[in-house]
This record gives sequence, structure tokens and C-alpha cells, in this order.
Amino acid sequence: MKISVENNGLKVPNIVDIPYIEGDGIGPDISKATKRVVDEALGISYGGDRKINWMELMAGEKAISKFNTPLPDETVKKMTEYRISLKGPLTTPVGGGFRSINVTLRQIMDLYANVRPVKYYPGLPSPLKSPEKVDMVVFRENTEDVYMGIEFPANSKEAEQVIELMSKLGYNIRKGSGIGIKPISKFGTSRISKMAIEYAFANGRKSVTIMHKGNIMKYTEGAFKEWAYETARTYGDKVVNETEVSGKNMDGKIVIKDRIADNMFQQILLRPDEYDIILCPNLNGDYISDALAAQIGGIGVAPSGNIGDNYAVFEAVHGSAPKYANLDVADPSSLLLSAVMMLRYIRWNEPANLIEKAFVNTLRDKQVPQDLARHLGVKSLKTSEFAESIVQHMSKN
Repeated sequence: MKISVENNGLKVPNIVDIPYIEGDGIGPDISKATKRVVDEALGISYGGDRKINWMELMAGEKAISKFNTPLPDETVKKMTEYRISLKGPLTTPVGGGFRSINVTLRQIMDLYANVRPVKYYPGLPSPLKSPEKVDMVVFRENTEDVYMGIEFPANSKEAEQVIELMSKLGYNIRKGSGIGIKPISKFGTSRISKMAIEYAFANGRKSVTIMHKGNIMKYTEGAFKEWAYETARTYGDKVVNETEVSGKNMDGKIVIKDRIADNMFQQILLRPDEYDIILCPNLNGDYISDALAAQIGGIGVAPSGNIGDNYAVFEAVHGSAPKYANLDVADPSSLLLSAVMMLRYIRWNEPANLIEKAFVNTLRDKQVPQDLARHLGVKSLKTSEFAESIVQHMSKN
């Protein structure tokens, strides 16, 4: 049965159809492992009362070979119709070929928030002295900024027209330059800001930090900062500017603050425990979320959800790693933890908590796939073996 919307929220049937895209390269291996763990967690948590019927959709290389397009219309239609999907990694050509399927889906389905929880789990390798202090959630605006893909190649007619227009406006751009456009709107900023603040309230978070480069890009990222603060002010005294915190009772309130983007990279290293929710435009969010992931074990263990108003696609953060395809050696953690996000999004918290606890215990016992085993100096498990180890740890709980 399909997920529907009731009273502006999701209505999830006990037996729910959820589409998934296997992905390219290592996608089939990690998708199989993830579904195995999720299905087992549902069985332990609910018996047969709740379950997922997985519905495979085509995208990427598999879709090209079958339909001669990386993203068939039917796939987009089904993902929209069924509202919630799980997606493995898809290959995006660099410098040519087709446009990123991830970016295309975000824009077509208006998945305006890329939500990236970054949390350290004991047993993961980390370059930090105190990685346990890292527990942040990045809210990255997902539909605007340079990711809109408004670009013109050097020496193209379009690029030369833009250069000519800029010259008339008093800006000297070198001939033969490639041109990109960076749109950031009040509408886009306000809704991602609202989602971040609402998430902070719903999840007991303490602060929201706006990450921007407004000192240089005053009318795009600077405007993002101002519009985010404007949204925060609509919550009245429930959201307090960091300059006004002294002496106030902060129970149940959220602190709103901002940091220049380059300084933010220092802050997450030097004072990670002072930051909670990071709210940022698209490009900043891409950078900071991967940098944060490096602090807790790498993007191989970083989950991600692309979320709109009652639509969401949860996906592995990393690439498709084609040289490891079909070898049963890839780490499924990113996709598995994204599936945990998905379960929490549909409010099936019991299996989500069960998987997360078993994941931690599996790490504790150093039963890990090859990417983590290299850093820990232990024998590695295959993808399927790692999934089975998590299943076994769930059974022990």
C-alpha cells in the first residue's frame, strides 16, 4: 500500500510499498545488505504486523542499458507517487555526459532539504582526539545556488552574451571565461530555515548555526543569512539570538547564530561540541557535510536524506566505486544508516533504534568491512557478512 498525506503529515500503512534504486557499481551489494538488515529489524520489532514491500525502480547504468536513459520518466513518476524512496549510489560523469541524477531528482521532486546527520559511533576510526563531541545535523538548501546547473561553457554564444551584458553594467569579465549563475531566493531560504528550526525543536537540539560567505557574496549568501534570521524571528522568544543568551532561561528554546563559511571549518574541528544544527546554502552544505563525515570515519558511514514537503529520497552519500562492483566487499553503512533515517521519518522508531544499537555493538566487536578494517588493523568482513553480523547483534538485544 502507498503512503498518503493526511492533515499535512504522512499516513503510513502497516504494510507499505517503498521504491528503491539499487545503484551503480557497489550499489547492488550494499542495497541487498541494507534490505536484509531492515527486513530483519522489522520482523524483530513488529513480528508480521508491519513490513516493507520493496519495489525496484530503474536509474543509472541499468536504466541506460534497458531504456537508453539514465532516469526514465516512469521512475520519477513512481518515486513521486509512493513519496518515500531509498537510493543507492549512481555514477555522475565529470565534465560531460548526462547531468547528475541526484540533482535532477531533487529539483523535479522539490526535495529542497539535504539533511545529513553526522554522529560519531564508538569504534569508528577518526583523526580527532575527541570525536565523541561530534554530533551535528547539516541542513543544506538543495534546489538553488550553483547546483541549479545554470552554466555556459567558455567561448559559447551564451557565455559571450553574459560577458557583454556584464560589461555594460560595469564589470570586466575576461573573454573566453566559463560562466555560472548563483541564484538564492528568500522563498528557498525561508523554507529550509523553517525545516531546520522545526527539526531542532522536535529533536531536542540546542542551536542552529547559519553558515554563509556573506562577507563576500553579500546579495546571495549574505541574503541567505538575513532571510534565515528573519525566519527565526517568526518564532518569537522561542528562538534566541546568541548575543541575547546571557542570563536567560533557555529551557525549550533554540539559539540562532551565524558563522562565516571558512571559519566554520575551523569551528567543527576546534569546538565541535558547540555546534548542533548547521544551516547553509547548497555549495557550503556539500563541503561542510563531507568535511564533518571525515571527522567520524568518512562518507562511508554518513547517511543522507533529501526531503521536501511529504516527499523524501534517502541515499548513500558516497560514489558508486565501480572497481569494487559485485565483489561483496563494500561498506553498506552509509545506505544502512540512511535507511535508519527513513524509518524514523515514517515514525517506525523501534526498528531504527534496534539497527542503530546493533550497528554500534558490531563496531564494538570490530566486525567491520574492509574500509574500516584497514584503519582498525583487523580482519575484514564481506558486505554480506557485515550485514549478517548486525542481524546477529539485533537478535541478541
